Amino acid sequence: MQPRIENLKGKKLVGKRMIMSLSDNKTGELWKSFMTRRKEITNNSTNDFISMQIFKPTHFVDLNLSNEFEKWAATEVVNFDNVPSDMETFILTGGLYAVFDYKGSSNDYSVFQYIFGTWIPNSNYLLDDRPHFEVLGEKYRNADPNSEEEIWIPIRQK
Repeated sequence: MQPRIENLKGKKLVGKRMIMSLSDNKTGELWKSFMTRRKEITNNSTNDFISMQIFKPTHFVDLNLSNEFEKWAATEVVNFDNVPSDMETFILTGGLYAVFDYKGSSNDYSVFQYIFGTWIPNSNYLLDDRPHFEVLGEKYRNADPNSEEEIWIPIRQK
């Protein structure tokens, strides 16, 4: 699986966030709370959803299932003029990303083992300290083996 390399321009996001770890994964709870109110966001720039993770700089150096990170359930918007109550804004700054077109269950983490354990070490890139995210478009089906999504990993030249 070879990614395409993209220089992302910034995105404005509106959504909900939670602090969690892989051992205390609250992704389902976060998305349930977001999806019940997603129609209150009226200035979307796309119909896609964004699942975003913000890791501490040492997260992948001292990898542990109990390491906490910030996870977002969001959508891209044109502006921040109409933010529903109990939702927050985030400006995703631009930069270089490796984009993997993934087809498979969202419960299969082997794609991330490949990205971090094989592709990055053998590429001309290093992991960068910026948000990681997945674009969940119309072909995304949670936990379905035929689901499709884009996995965006922040990178920089070695």
